[in-house]
Amino acid sequence: MPLTLPDRLPAISLLEKENIFVMDTSRASTQDIRPLRIVVLNLMPIKITTETDLVRVLSNTPLQLDLTFMKIKSHTSKNTPIEHMKAFYKDFELLRSQKFDGMIITGAPVEHLEFDDVTYWDEMTDIFDWARTHVTSTLYICWAAQAGLYYHYGVPKYPLPAKMFGIFPQTPLLPSLPIFRGFDDVFQMPHSRHTEIRREDIEAVTLPEGSPEGVHPLTIIAESEESGVSIVMARGGREFFITGHAEYSPLTLDTEYRRDLGKGLPIDKPRHYYRNDDPDQGPLVSWRAHANLLFTNWLNYYVYQETPYDIEDIH
Repeated sequence: MPLTLPDRLPAISLLEKENIFVMDTSRASTQDIRPLRIVVLNLMPIKITTETDLVRVLSNTPLQLDLTFMKIKSHTSKNTPIEHMKAFYKDFELLRSQKFDGMIITGAPVEHLEFDDVTYWDEMTDIFDWARTHVTSTLYICWAAQAGLYYHYGVPKYPLPAKMFGIFPQTPLLPSLPIFRGFDDVFQMPHSRHTEIRREDIEAVTLPEGSPEGVHPLTIIAESEESGVSIVMARGGREFFITGHAEYSPLTLDTEYRRDLGKGLPIDKPRHYYRNDDPDQGPLVSWRAHANLLFTNWLNYYVYQETPYDIEDIH
């Protein structure tokens, strides 16, 4: 089954060229099926690119998805046409009363700021709280993962001496979890960030007094010797915090690398990315199969299998 997307969303025509099955709302309205409602809070500056990346990995599922794009009112995107934002995005306030089966919160280019200094932090934390009572399962990606861990659990972030930039091998620590169903012993994930979270801070998080013994609020379920903690699970799978970008397309890191070179910024080549470590030979794609599996498993086992048939029963 395909995703249901707003009519004329640019990602539709882009992904149809890749033989990916998507459906606009006009066609979906003729099918008598209850789709899963997925909301995406897209904080990335070039929103059409991020939309396309996410639609690509969400489309490889037998479930029908009804995708809604959310924006925050306290920030105006400078890199996406206002006509696009008006056509396809809704303010959080307009969606506050609604419930969703799943939610994805993307990264944002504000790593250099302390969380409390981000201009839209108050609205972000409002959304974080709202998601816990209005969404069955939420994926926090990159900066959003760090922000969610900080807000909900007090886990700090730390600046890195150099950008964590490239494709890094990850090891599932609990391979029997449904999120890893079909995974190999090692999988690859793109990373592009200037800050990190640390295992010791996650392990130091404790539940409030009176909570059941032997239960830890956070579980590190995947990590890498090179890039550190990569996936943290909380609340039995109602929250996943992913520090990398499994959704990245093959050329995303190359685009970032050449952009920064063009600006004269200090940037190393993305590691484990180019064929023979040569940018002129292009990337060697090694992460897309597991990326599709990661999102498919999330949708199946933590959204579809867990969400109530009556969406209003989500709490």
